[in-house]
Amino acid sequence: MERQVQFKNHVGETLAGTLHYTDRDPIGAVIAGHCFTCSRHTGILRRVCKELSHKGLMALRFDFSGNGQSQGIFEEATWSKQILEMEAAISMMQEKGVTWIGLAGHSLGAAIALLTTLRDKPVSAICRIAGRTTANRNQHFLTPSQIQVLEDAGEVEFISRGRTLTLSRNFFEDAARYNLETAIQSLTIPMLVVHGDRDDIIPVTEARLAKQTNPEKVKLAVVPGGDHMFSNADHQEQIARTVAEWFSHQVDTA
Repeated sequence: MERQVQFKNHVGETLAGTLHYTDRDPIGAVIAGHCFTCSRHTGILRRVCKELSHKGLMALRFDFSGNGQSQGIFEEATWSKQILEMEAAISMMQEKGVTWIGLAGHSLGAAIALLTTLRDKPVSAICRIAGRTTANRNQHFLTPSQIQVLEDAGEVEFISRGRTLTLSRNFFEDAARYNLETAIQSLTIPMLVVHGDRDDIIPVTEARLAKQTNPEKVKLAVVPGGDHMFSNADHQEQIARTVAEWFSHQVDTA
């Protein structure tokens, strides 16, 4: 069973989420963040959260501000703001009485989930799906002329998923503050890294580097033929089972 929920971020904007319930007393909860310019309704997040609920875990997928059905202006998005929004999601689940909490994220959502775990929050395990490990390539989706506009005007328009969107210089400067490889090195909780070997947005070498960076805490699962969005339904099913079984095991061994 799933229900649509709302909660506030740190600046009072209403964020939209979908909460997957279990058919028994939950053993814990997993909060999932979506990819850049996406929403909580991407196929991979829907399938993973549904499978988590079958394993006895509540699962919350939500829209970051300025995305999907959440309030806020996309242009005001930063990594730091999204980290605080994931913290707000953690607080909401705690208010529901959940004591064991895991984080998950796809692409940019994977970075946000990772960085949120470093802020002394009660997170017991993390799963990163198609996430980056090396230094941020935050301008990779911009053309040289767009980068010049950003440098000259302090903001730039781009088209993503049929929408014309604007980002300010602040987004890129804020993202540059964070080092994902260092964050992985400092992890003290288990992390599952899932990646497709046909990902043409973030190459699978990024996932393998995550494993090399912290082999004691990182488990790697490579999906043969998987692309960045895992558009193949069979790949989504495979990943959902892998992720749900892994989180369930983490609860059992906690």
